[in-house]
Amino acid sequence: MRSYLDRAVMACRAIEVLMMLVYDRLTHLNCSLMATQRLNHRFASSILRHHLYPKIKLLLFIMTFASAANAQSLIKINEFIYQHAPFRSAHASTIVEVDGILVAAWFGGTAEGENDVGIWSSRHDHNGWSAPVEIANGLQDNSARFPSWNPVLFKPSTGPLLLFYKVGENPRTWWGLVKVSNDRGQTWSQALHLPSEILGPIRAKPVELQDGTLLVGSSTEHDGWVSHVERFKPPHVDNWNFKVLVDSDAWWRSRPLNSSATFDAIQPTILVHGLNKIQVLCRSRQGVITEAWSFDGGATWEQMRATELANPSAGIDALRLHDDRFLLVHNPSSRDRSQLAVSVFQDTDTWQQVLLLENDIGEYSYPAAIQTADNMVHITYTWRRERIKHVVIDPSQINN
Repeated sequence: MRSYLDRAVMACRAIEVLMMLVYDRLTHLNCSLMATQRLNHRFASSILRHHLYPKIKLLLFIMTFASAANAQSLIKINEFIYQHAPFRSAHASTIVEVDGILVAAWFGGTAEGENDVGIWSSRHDHNGWSAPVEIANGLQDNSARFPSWNPVLFKPSTGPLLLFYKVGENPRTWWGLVKVSNDRGQTWSQALHLPSEILGPIRAKPVELQDGTLLVGSSTEHDGWVSHVERFKPPHVDNWNFKVLVDSDAWWRSRPLNSSATFDAIQPTILVHGLNKIQVLCRSRQGVITEAWSFDGGATWEQMRATELANPSAGIDALRLHDDRFLLVHNPSSRDRSQLAVSVFQDTDTWQQVLLLENDIGEYSYPAAIQTADNMVHITYTWRRERIKHVVIDPSQINN
């Protein structure tokens, strides 16, 4: 609550200064009325200070508490997934619901890009979050070890729980792998290499189309930042064999969605607006979130363009809510990752920011968001590269 009060006081002071500057400007327009102006200035200053300023402060005070009350009504849970862990740094979380159980994962180790970085996971049931355990790493057959990156959990409607992740020295040379779990994330299969030229989801979760096809947002960084879409369709949707994940015939890759000469854009998150109308949103180096549209189910894509949303070259996540609105979690500034916001899109041409999750010194980034069977929205994100935060909000309380 202290931060809200501080902001209210700062806003009041700013308004005072602005009003005095405006009045000074107006009173100096006619130099022949200097005496009158000084008299009027003293009179107006008295009126402003004793009558108008208190009303402005009261209004801002009410607005501030209304904003705090609105945030309080939206946020149902605000917690860390763990307090202590056998790694120093954590980043790039993902979350999924499986039969009423929440499973989260992230990469953790000494620091991003170090060889000891592996994929860690925690499960949430009626007893709370379990202690983090390592479920994947970059250890090779020849005993060499590479860092692991960007896990993505996803549960198809008829298939096993999937864990996509990357292994490699850096994002320019990494490769895609996948593991499966048949017991809600308690145990995992051996890692399988995805087919050549297929990386899997780079940052955000796939979306499942009506026919069981998985649409995957992917990107490469070896020749500029370039986004594309991958499509996976198992030959027998109702009878999954996880080994089909390594079958190149089950995968398809789109053309590039952007040219790095126009936008450096990666890590697409996918929104399905209709049967064939699909939107991707990407982080970029150009200070904005970019978008591209398909009107044939993802087979072809229009040229990428900038949105009105700022972006400090940081990961984002979005989803379609059960009530058909769209929700986006993102850093709303082009400068840094010190703010993390929730915005909603419905029946308008713009995103409306409805909640500020973080606004402090440090990094709050790489969100993942899902909506569970009880209609709550669960968001996980990096908290200062030290821990993973878990926030639950009630989207029915969002009025935009």
